Amino acid sequence: MVSPAANVVIEARNLSKVYRDFWGRQKVRALRALDLTVEKGEIFGLLGPNGSGKSTTIKILLGLLFPTGGEALIFGQEATQVSKNDRIGYLPEESYLYRFLNAFETLDFYGRLFNMPAGERRDRSKQLIETVGLSAAARRPLKEYSKGMTRRIGLAQALINDPDLILLDEPTSGLDPIGTKDMKNMIVGLKEQGKTVVLCSHLLADVQDVCDRIAILHQGELKELGRVDALLRKRDLTQIQSTQLSPEVEKEVCDLIRARGGQVLSTENPTSTLEDLFLSIVQESEAKPGKRAMPDETNRE
Repeated sequence: MVSPAANVVIEARNLSKVYRDFWGRQKVRALRALDLTVEKGEIFGLLGPNGSGKSTTIKILLGLLFPTGGEALIFGQEATQVSKNDRIGYLPEESYLYRFLNAFETLDFYGRLFNMPAGERRDRSKQLIETVGLSAAARRPLKEYSKGMTRRIGLAQALINDPDLILLDEPTSGLDPIGTKDMKNMIVGLKEQGKTVVLCSHLLADVQDVCDRIAILHQGELKELGRVDALLRKRDLTQIQSTQLSPEVEKEVCDLIRARGGQVLSTENPTSTLEDLFLSIVQESEAKPGKRAMPDETNRE
């Protein structure tokens, strides 16, 4: 079966999944008539609380589960077709890697599963280890890796076959803010290479930073679907930012807004995010080692 649009990588049509007990009785309805498409070259986010159907959707796309109803297409093929997996990379929430292998041996092993020639495996492994920032630990066994390092080599493993579609389940799990920032940069880099990325996460800030479109699931049903910027935009509010604004000018602007029928809800200095603050402090510390001058707490309001 061929997908009607050439740029559609994933298509779910009335997709449903019911888990049953030993006697065949319905136990859990994990998905209810899910309809969505993922287009080529976009980063698509699957959001939802635990039990919302995210992992079930991913497993159906990989062909690990069979749907109870509807169909799932990847590259125009039924998701149950094993051949389509040659073009897919998958990072599960918990990476199941061999603890006694090092990074090179791990990637070489997975490259063999795709029948990659020895020279190609070697070059690809070296490139990916550099990309995920593990060059200094490439010869250490994975049992010595931290959770963050394990996520990095897990991503490299998911990319060993140079896939067109990458499925990432909680990719920033266990990462510190620096590792999280690096991971998000790598995900954006995949899009720049023309890859399609499907990202499952419960960390909403991570999804907001990298995803083009999102689908929000709850109790197996699709509740919202659209572009992140459009969904987050508050159309009934207008924000104006300015520098060098004196209190007198600020009052004039507020008076003008009220005179024209508007309502001034607040006037305040914008704040950064804790992630941006943390990263700037670390970068400043690396550039200028030594104790950082702390602001006077008594001057804060």
